[in-house]
Amino acid sequence: MAQITTGIRSIFSNPTVYSLFQNLMGARKFRVGFIDEFVRPFPGSALLDIGCGPADILEFLPKVDYWGFDISESYINQATIRFGAKGHFQCKLLQEADLAQMPAFDIVLLMGVLHHLDDQTATDVLNLANKALKPGGRLLTFDPCFEPGQSPIARFLINHDRGQNVRSQQGYTKLAEQVFKSPKVIVRHQSWVPYTHCFMECTRT
Repeated sequence: MAQITTGIRSIFSNPTVYSLFQNLMGARKFRVGFIDEFVRPFPGSALLDIGCGPADILEFLPKVDYWGFDISESYINQATIRFGAKGHFQCKLLQEADLAQMPAFDIVLLMGVLHHLDDQTATDVLNLANKALKPGGRLLTFDPCFEPGQSPIARFLINHDRGQNVRSQQGYTKLAEQVFKSPKVIVRHQSWVPYTHCFMECTRT
Protein backbone atom coordinates (compact mmCIF):
# COMPACT_ATOMS: atom_id res chain seq x y z
CA MET A 1 0.00 0.00 0.00
CA ALA A 2 1.54 3.32 -1.12
CA GLN A 3 0.76 6.05 1.36
CA ILE A 4 2.66 8.56 3.45
CA THR A 5 2.31 7.94 7.19
CA THR A 6 5.18 10.08 8.49
CA GLY A 7 5.35 13.71 9.58
CA ILE A 8 2.07 15.58 9.97
CA ARG A 9 0.21 12.83 8.09
CA SER A 10 1.01 10.37 10.89
CA ILE A 11 -1.71 11.89 13.08
CA PHE A 12 -4.36 10.37 10.78
CA SER A 13 -3.39 6.91 12.03
CA ASN A 14 -5.29 7.89 15.18
CA PRO A 15 -8.95 6.98 14.50
CA THR A 16 -10.35 9.87 16.56
CA VAL A 17 -8.21 12.43 14.73
CA TYR A 18 -9.01 10.79 11.39
CA SER A 19 -12.77 10.90 11.96
CA LEU A 20 -12.65 14.47 13.29
CA PHE A 21 -10.70 15.68 10.27
CA GLN A 22 -13.06 13.86 7.91
CA ASN A 23 -16.06 15.51 9.56
CA LEU A 24 -14.43 18.94 9.32
CA MET A 25 -14.04 18.27 5.60
CA GLY A 26 -17.79 17.65 5.33
CA ALA A 27 -17.72 13.86 5.53
CA ARG A 28 -21.09 13.48 7.28
CA LYS A 29 -22.96 15.27 4.50
CA PHE A 30 -20.81 13.48 1.92
CA ARG A 31 -21.56 10.02 3.35
CA VAL A 32 -25.32 10.64 3.43
CA GLY A 33 -25.27 11.74 -0.22
CA PHE A 34 -23.04 8.83 -1.23
CA ILE A 35 -25.34 6.30 0.45
CA ASP A 36 -28.53 7.80 -0.97
CA GLU A 37 -27.29 8.20 -4.55
CA PHE A 38 -24.83 5.36 -5.04
CA VAL A 39 -24.99 2.68 -2.33
CA ARG A 40 -28.78 2.50 -2.02
CA PRO A 41 -28.70 -0.21 0.68
CA PHE A 42 -31.81 -2.04 1.76
CA PRO A 43 -32.49 -3.50 5.21
CA GLY A 44 -30.91 -6.92 5.51
CA SER A 45 -28.51 -6.48 2.61
CA ALA A 46 -25.07 -8.05 2.96
CA LEU A 47 -22.41 -5.33 2.74
CA LEU A 48 -18.62 -5.73 2.65
CA ASP A 49 -16.48 -2.68 3.41
CA ILE A 50 -12.86 -3.25 2.32
CA GLY A 51 -10.51 -0.79 4.03
CA CYS A 52 -13.30 0.25 6.37
CA GLY A 53 -11.20 2.41 8.70
CA PRO A 54 -13.19 3.10 11.91
CA ALA A 55 -16.39 2.17 10.00
CA ASP A 56 -17.89 5.65 10.35
CA ILE A 57 -20.31 4.95 7.47
CA LEU A 58 -22.13 2.36 9.59
CA GLU A 59 -23.78 5.23 11.49
CA PHE A 60 -25.71 6.15 8.34
CA LEU A 61 -26.70 2.68 7.10
CA PRO A 62 -29.98 0.85 7.74
CA LYS A 63 -29.76 -2.50 9.52
CA VAL A 64 -27.48 -4.47 7.23
CA ASP A 65 -25.20 -7.49 7.53
CA TYR A 66 -22.02 -5.41 7.67
CA TRP A 67 -18.50 -6.85 7.34
CA GLY A 68 -15.58 -4.46 7.71
CA PHE A 69 -11.92 -5.25 7.03
CA ASP A 70 -8.96 -3.01 7.74
CA ILE A 71 -5.27 -3.59 8.49
CA SER A 72 -5.18 -0.88 11.18
CA GLU A 73 -5.67 -2.32 14.65
CA SER A 74 -6.55 1.09 16.09
CA TYR A 75 -9.25 1.67 13.46
CA ILE A 76 -10.81 -1.75 14.03
CA ASN A 77 -10.69 -1.34 17.80
CA GLN A 78 -12.50 2.00 17.45
CA ALA A 79 -15.13 0.43 15.18
CA THR A 80 -15.68 -2.46 17.60
CA ILE A 81 -16.04 -0.15 20.60
CA ARG A 82 -18.40 2.19 18.81
CA PHE A 83 -20.62 -0.26 16.92
CA GLY A 84 -20.22 -3.60 18.69
CA ALA A 85 -22.62 -6.24 17.38
CA LYS A 86 -23.85 -4.00 14.56
CA GLY A 87 -21.01 -5.29 12.40
CA HIS A 88 -18.37 -7.96 11.92
CA PHE A 89 -14.95 -6.29 12.16
CA GLN A 90 -11.71 -7.96 11.10
CA CYS A 91 -8.21 -6.52 11.54
CA LYS A 92 -6.50 -8.17 8.61
CA LEU A 93 -5.89 -7.95 4.88
CA LEU A 94 -8.89 -9.51 3.17
CA GLN A 95 -7.95 -12.66 1.25
CA GLU A 96 -9.92 -14.80 -1.18
CA ALA A 97 -9.97 -17.63 1.39
CA ASP A 98 -11.94 -15.36 3.75
CA LEU A 99 -14.85 -15.20 1.31
CA ALA A 100 -15.77 -18.81 2.02
CA GLN A 101 -16.59 -17.81 5.60
CA MET A 102 -18.91 -14.97 4.60
CA PRO A 103 -22.14 -14.53 2.64
CA ALA A 104 -22.20 -13.50 -1.00
CA PHE A 105 -22.56 -9.73 -0.89
CA ASP A 106 -25.15 -7.40 -2.35
CA ILE A 107 -22.78 -4.45 -1.97
CA VAL A 108 -19.02 -4.06 -1.69
CA LEU A 109 -17.50 -0.71 -0.73
CA LEU A 110 -14.02 0.57 -1.54
CA MET A 111 -14.15 4.06 -0.10
CA GLY A 112 -10.98 6.04 -0.59
CA VAL A 113 -8.91 2.89 -1.07
CA LEU A 114 -7.81 2.70 -4.70
CA HIS A 115 -5.68 5.85 -4.58
CA HIS A 116 -3.50 4.13 -1.97
CA LEU A 117 -2.78 1.18 -4.29
CA ASP A 118 -0.56 0.70 -7.32
CA ASP A 119 -2.20 -0.62 -10.49
CA GLN A 120 -1.48 -4.30 -9.88
CA THR A 121 -2.60 -4.26 -6.26
CA ALA A 122 -5.70 -2.25 -7.17
CA THR A 123 -6.59 -4.78 -9.89
CA ASP A 124 -6.17 -7.63 -7.40
CA VAL A 125 -8.51 -5.90 -4.95
CA LEU A 126 -11.09 -5.25 -7.66
CA ASN A 127 -10.97 -8.93 -8.63
CA LEU A 128 -11.47 -9.87 -4.98
CA ALA A 129 -14.43 -7.50 -4.72
CA ASN A 130 -15.96 -9.04 -7.84
CA LYS A 131 -15.64 -12.54 -6.37
CA ALA A 132 -17.26 -11.36 -3.13
CA LEU A 133 -20.38 -10.12 -4.94
CA LYS A 134 -23.43 -12.18 -5.76
CA PRO A 135 -24.63 -11.94 -9.40
CA GLY A 136 -26.13 -8.49 -9.83
CA GLY A 137 -24.30 -7.21 -6.76
CA ARG A 138 -22.57 -3.85 -6.98
CA LEU A 139 -19.17 -2.44 -6.10
CA LEU A 140 -19.11 1.25 -5.14
CA THR A 141 -15.88 3.24 -4.96
CA PHE A 142 -14.81 6.83 -4.55
CA ASP A 143 -11.36 8.40 -4.55
CA PRO A 144 -9.74 11.80 -5.01
CA CYS A 145 -9.24 12.60 -8.66
CA PHE A 146 -7.12 14.91 -10.80
CA GLU A 147 -9.17 16.76 -13.41
CA PRO A 148 -8.31 19.59 -15.82
CA GLY A 149 -9.67 22.90 -14.59
CA GLN A 150 -10.35 21.73 -11.03
CA SER A 151 -10.03 24.18 -8.15
CA PRO A 152 -6.39 24.96 -7.28
CA ILE A 153 -7.33 24.35 -3.64
CA ALA A 154 -8.70 20.91 -4.52
CA ARG A 155 -5.55 20.06 -6.48
CA PHE A 156 -3.37 21.23 -3.58
CA LEU A 157 -5.29 19.12 -1.04
CA ILE A 158 -5.24 16.06 -3.30
CA ASN A 159 -1.52 16.50 -3.97
CA HIS A 160 -0.97 16.31 -0.21
CA ASP A 161 -3.15 13.25 0.36
CA ARG A 162 -1.55 10.26 2.11
CA GLY A 163 -2.35 8.11 -0.92
CA GLN A 164 0.32 8.17 -3.62
CA ASN A 165 -1.70 6.76 -6.52
CA VAL A 166 -4.35 9.40 -7.22
CA ARG A 167 -5.54 9.00 -10.81
CA SER A 168 -7.59 10.84 -13.39
CA GLN A 169 -11.11 9.73 -14.33
CA GLN A 170 -9.58 7.82 -17.24
CA GLY A 171 -7.09 6.14 -14.91
CA TYR A 172 -9.77 4.85 -12.55
CA THR A 173 -11.96 3.77 -15.46
CA LYS A 174 -9.11 1.81 -17.01
CA LEU A 175 -8.58 -0.03 -13.73
CA ALA A 176 -12.25 -0.97 -13.34
CA GLU A 177 -12.58 -2.12 -16.94
CA GLN A 178 -9.97 -4.80 -16.34
CA VAL A 179 -12.47 -6.55 -14.06
CA PHE A 180 -15.97 -5.19 -14.68
CA LYS A 181 -17.95 -4.60 -17.86
CA SER A 182 -19.09 -1.02 -18.49
CA PRO A 183 -18.45 0.59 -15.08
CA LYS A 184 -20.36 3.80 -14.41
CA VAL A 185 -17.85 6.55 -13.66
CA ILE A 186 -18.74 10.05 -12.45
CA VAL A 187 -16.54 12.96 -11.37
CA ARG A 188 -17.93 15.47 -8.89
CA HIS A 189 -16.45 18.77 -7.69
CA GLN A 190 -17.19 19.55 -4.05
CA SER A 191 -17.64 23.21 -3.18
CA TRP A 192 -17.85 23.62 0.63
CA VAL A 193 -14.21 22.51 0.90
CA PRO A 194 -12.95 22.43 -2.69
CA TYR A 195 -12.25 18.84 -3.65
CA THR A 196 -12.70 16.46 -6.58
CA HIS A 197 -13.92 12.86 -6.31
CA CYS A 198 -14.26 10.07 -8.84
CA PHE A 199 -17.17 7.69 -8.14
CA MET A 200 -17.52 4.27 -9.74
CA GLU A 201 -20.39 1.80 -9.73
CA CYS A 202 -19.52 -1.65 -11.04
CA THR A 203 -21.95 -4.55 -11.33
CA ARG A 204 -21.12 -8.25 -11.29
CA THR A 205 -22.80 -9.87 -14.26
